[in-house]
Order: sequence, then structure tokens, then C-alpha cells
Amino acid sequence: MDLHNGQLGARELFQAQSHIYKHAFSFANSMSLSCAVQLGIPDIIHNHKKPISLPDLVSSLQLPPSKINALHRLMSLLTHLGFFATTKLDPNHGDQEGYVLIPSSRLLIKSELPNLSPLFQTVVDPVMVAPWQFLVDWFRGNEETAFETAHGVGIWEFCDKNPKFNNLFNEGMARGGTGIIAQIISEAFPSIKCTVFDLPHVVENLPEGKNLNYVGGHMFQSFPSADAIFFKCVLHNWSDEDCVKILKRCREAIPSKEGGKVIIIDIVVDGDKDEHDITETKLVCGILAPFGRAVGK
Repeated sequence: MDLHNGQLGARELFQAQSHIYKHAFSFANSMSLSCAVQLGIPDIIHNHKKPISLPDLVSSLQLPPSKINALHRLMSLLTHLGFFATTKLDPNHGDQEGYVLIPSSRLLIKSELPNLSPLFQTVVDPVMVAPWQFLVDWFRGNEETAFETAHGVGIWEFCDKNPKFNNLFNEGMARGGTGIIAQIISEAFPSIKCTVFDLPHVVENLPEGKNLNYVGGHMFQSFPSADAIFFKCVLHNWSDEDCVKILKRCREAIPSKEGGKVIIIDIVVDGDKDEHDITETKLVCGILAPFGRAVGK
């Protein structure tokens, strides 16, 4: 490329066009994977116990036979993207290939743990995609979040008024207020008493355990008394000023004499150490946090 007049050679022009086309159609990759998850393709392959042929996959999905070519194109794309792989079937099938799961698609099996399919479906849900379509309006407007620009209310108020999305959202955010981490800790360490603290409508009617209970409230007001308070991917959704308020409420909840700890797990960008895909994911989250709030450095 001539840096002085900006002229591109044929190869550079082709690469530049391909780069733009790739990102213009990137949404199709997400929607294709969403289609596979909703159809239950990872589960079907998992339950098949061996590589599954395209005709058997169509039959298991109970799709019209006319869709076999379309399903082949879908699976070809997802295989190219690194979500499935193909392998030769047994000699009785000649040169026919079958689909198998690889690590990324194993994380989408709904009957296994860990299971990232709820998180994926939450992220690509139209409710969560809409704020990205309103970025220009949000940049030019005064709303605090792009979610509010898109939907007229903040994420919490929207969840409160839309039970179906609220259930999806809580399930997707690592089960959010249902406290999957607390469940794991309480089962691994029966002597530790765990309390899941979230908004009242999130934790109501959730089944408690011997050393696990749920408390509804507002973290800007008060926390239940505790020896340790654990946050996972929470504070990045709030401004520095709000984080200070939250941490002050934590200090009030921890016994002053015995002392305690606040444990924080959150996203940190480290481009020098992270792999390219990990850095890209973190930077995307940095434009708008999951709840539509711009985050700082």
C-alpha cells in the first residue's frame, strides 16, 4: 500500500474487503449457533454416543426432509467456526462423515455442567441485542445506558416487568440470583453457611438447602451480616461512585472485631497476556457492560 496517497494493491484491497465482509456478517455466526442450540444439536450429538450422520441428525431433529441441504450448510458453517468437527463413519457407511462434539460445543450441552447455553442465549436474545442497535442514539443522548435508550427503562425495571426475560436473564448470568456458585460452595463445604443476596423478585421462591439460603434486598441499602462477601462480574456494571457505595455497605455488614473479606472476581483486560479471542471478548464487554452501561478503564 502507498501510505502517501492511500492507494491499495489488488491483494490488499481484497483482504480489506474480506475483513469488512467478515464483520458485516458476524451476526450470522451468532444466530447460526443460536439456531443449533435451540434445536438441541449439541445434546443430540452427545446422546447419540457416536458420530452422527447428516440424515440421522435430520431424523433426530424431526425436520422436514427438504431441510437436509440447509442443515448441511448450517453444520458446515459451525464446523468451520470451530464448534463441531467431522470424522469418518464406520466402513459400512463408505466415505460418509459424521459430526462430533469438540470442547466448545460440549459447553453447550444442556444436560451437563458447566453449561454455557443459557448465557449464550441471553446474550443473543433480541432484548440484549437491541442496545447495540441504539449505540448512535445513546452516544448522542443523555440516557445512562444504551439499554435504557433501546427499551425506555433500565435492565432491572425491564426484568421486573417481563418475567419470561427475567428468567432467561438470571439463568444466563451464570444463573445470576439463583446462586450456582453458592450452591457449589455449600455442597463442597457443608460447614460454610452461604447466603445468596439479590433483588427480591430474583430470589423469591427459590429452594433453600441446609447451609444455603436466599435473601432479597438492595445492595445500595444494606447487606446481610457475613464474614465474607463474594462478587462475581458485578462491580463492572457500576460507576466508581456506586462501587464505593456498595463497598461501604459491605464494610457495614462485616463484623468489625473479627474482620472479614470482600472477594471480587471480574473482567480485566491484559492484551499482553491474553489470547486474541479473549482480549476481543473483553473489549466488546468494555464498550457496553452486559446491562448496557459504558465502562471505564
